[in-house]
Amino acid sequence: QVQLVESGGGLVLAGGSLTLSCAASGSIHSINNMGWYRQALGKDRELVANVDRYGKTVIADAVKGRFTIFRQSRSTVKLQMHSLNVEDTAVYFCNALTVDRTYWGHGTQITVSL
Repeated sequence: QVQLVESGGGLVLAGGSLTLSCAASGSIHSINNMGWYRQALGKDRELVANVDRYGKTVIADAVKGRFTIFRQSRSTVKLQMHSLNVEDTAVYFCNALTVDRTYWGHGTQITVSL
């Protein structure tokens, strides 16, 4: 079992920056990929970025050049977000993949205002 706890969400003005952090606990040795998804109101959940245990990253086109993901440790992943715009408003969910399961955090709200 893996537990994920997100932190760092909140309200920010357009053009601003935030950093999200996700801390994993439990069977962290079994985690391969960690990443972030987001779900805006009325829309499907979508991938934002993920990083595997070797540091290889996948970044969604919508945030490429503005967001950076990195594994701070085996159990912590961070998402640095710059030049935020109103379209980035969503609930952001931390995600962890093991060989046979997908785990989700409870989510953290990010609201970008003009």
